Amino acid sequence: MGTFQIEGGHQLKGSIQPQGAKNEALQILCAVLLTPEEVIINNIPDIVDVNKLINILSNLGVKIQKLGKGKYSFISDALHLEYLESEQFKKEGGGLRGSIMIVGPLLARFGKGYIPRPGGDKIGRRRLDTHFEGMIKLGAKFRYNKEERFYGVEAPEGLKGTFMLLDEASVTGTANIVMAAVMAKGETTIYNAACEPYLQQLCKMLNKMGAKISGIGSNMLKIEGVKELKGCEHTVLPDMIEIGSWIGLAAMTKSEVTIKNVSWNDLGLIPATFRKLGITIEKKGDDIFIPAHKDGYEIETFIDGSFMTISDAPWPGFTPDLLSIILVVATQAKGEVLIHQKMFESRLFFVDKLIDMGAKIILCDPHRATVIGHNFKSTLKATTMTSPDIRAGISLLIAALSAKGTSTIHNIEQIDRGYENIDERLRAIGAKIIRTS
Repeated sequence: MGTFQIEGGHQLKGSIQPQGAKNEALQILCAVLLTPEEVIINNIPDIVDVNKLINILSNLGVKIQKLGKGKYSFISDALHLEYLESEQFKKEGGGLRGSIMIVGPLLARFGKGYIPRPGGDKIGRRRLDTHFEGMIKLGAKFRYNKEERFYGVEAPEGLKGTFMLLDEASVTGTANIVMAAVMAKGETTIYNAACEPYLQQLCKMLNKMGAKISGIGSNMLKIEGVKELKGCEHTVLPDMIEIGSWIGLAAMTKSEVTIKNVSWNDLGLIPATFRKLGITIEKKGDDIFIPAHKDGYEIETFIDGSFMTISDAPWPGFTPDLLSIILVVATQAKGEVLIHQKMFESRLFFVDKLIDMGAKIILCDPHRATVIGHNFKSTLKATTMTSPDIRAGISLLIAALSAKGTSTIHNIEQIDRGYENIDERLRAIGAKIIRTS
């Protein structure tokens, strides 16, 4: 496993460019399977999870050409569908949760799609029912090999449009169903659909390919099926989770940082939520400027004076991927805040590491933690940690960069899954961080 050695307590300064959005890229890459024509995608992040999916697409027979940094060409005109039932695919697909989204486009175009039970973060139960229930409503037959933990959907006669009310506004579930429905006969209505910017981007790309999707940005999508899709060119948004991570890092280390080209219109409640912690966020064109918080930052209270609660919710609510960042930044704020992680029951279990570093946190239950901020009157202490998942990993890294002394973080492959060359980019703005094997 790889390790980061981090010398904390240094102020950073400079500009940082967000990578392409990981969660969008995973959806967009699966959509290339819907057409035999060339699809060009710009701003693909060079991260472990995305590269795993590109490797799966290559083994499936997609012709892939790298045209430049973050720019790729994909042609899916001669796929090897037998790969889907191979031992190699069971191993490769099982190591990446995003691989589930190849099922929808394969089902739409070829009448069948298979996937091993996918992996990913250990952050609690992440069921797949929404994906497959939607496909069954479109007319697919579902099968599951319990011994091999292998899922399949088949529709040799094609799919038929229908109305469906999703049991949860799952982002990947909605994406999978949308990709299955774009070539179904007739009209499909998806109610309680996810409406995150990632999903909006997917729908816009599919429309450029010839799909007929309306209601983009709302929780009710209407899809008029078409017989075939064509190629297109698409650019992935900047990663709003990474943008939130840099906001938190700047505040926690009292650093002056400019985050470039953030696509403000797609950030939703992210700037407002960090402002609730007292963090100053300035809009400069399409950039975010975070001044050095030399006097710290103070958590707001509600109008009645009760202390702040920050929780996650489906878009346009606050994204659950940033609650870990909010929590760690609150450890040095002035005031108190209750962090309520509603969607995943294991995502707060990393707080014991922050408590070891001197943070004042009460873990109320698997979903809630109360943070009493130090107001920088007491710094966090360096320690040795292990990254349990992507978002907890970056939170621990932020804590280490603000701490007194040298910290060690093991299992940094978890961080690499979601953040591109993070050590190099942090060193460019003054961080003292070394990667070792």
